[in-house]
Amino acid sequence: MKNNILKINGGKREGSGRKLGTGKFSEPTIVSRLPISQVPMIKDFLAAYQRKKLLESMDTVADFKMPAIDLTSIALPLFSSKVPAGFPSPAEEHIEKRLDPNDFLIDQKDATFFVTIQGYSMIDVGLMPNDVAVIDRSKIATIGDIVLALVDGEYTIKILNRKKDGTPRLLPANNTGAFAPIEIKDGMTFEVWGVVISSFRRFK
Repeated sequence: MKNNILKINGGKREGSGRKLGTGKFSEPTIVSRLPISQVPMIKDFLAAYQRKKLLESMDTVADFKMPAIDLTSIALPLFSSKVPAGFPSPAEEHIEKRLDPNDFLIDQKDATFFVTIQGYSMIDVGLMPNDVAVIDRSKIATIGDIVLALVDGEYTIKILNRKKDGTPRLLPANNTGAFAPIEIKDGMTFEVWGVVISSFRRFK
């Protein structure tokens, strides 16, 4: 005996389909008819547009350099007097200790290299254009660290973060809103090359 159950197939199911804000462009999509011959050109255009938007948020770095092979120790006086401006007293009683800049900037020489900052995406953490960032590859990057990352073949310095689903993203440090977070999505290449442990700058 057959059950007299009416079966309804098809129709839109609640919660089905791609969620809004997902996909390569993180926005809703529509279906459009295109000439077959133009599909490759459209795909190339969209890929170029996506890469352009990515590079705008990156602020790539330049001038990769390694520390000198022979780091000569330099012991310079570190004055303990606290003054808003001017030159501290050279009197011996004001010298707290002597500081070697190499020891201050570098933790592990063999794992350290330098890059020059380009752009303004990290100015809120004190990294300005032409500053030299000190990168340590021996340190394990954790959430909240400033890192040198390789994204789709381009190097950039950003704050390492993670989305709710566990996938990584890179955050700028510029409160103007001019730089968007870099979302790491399927199909993108991503690698953390090291942790930024310090930086230095010349004024003259």
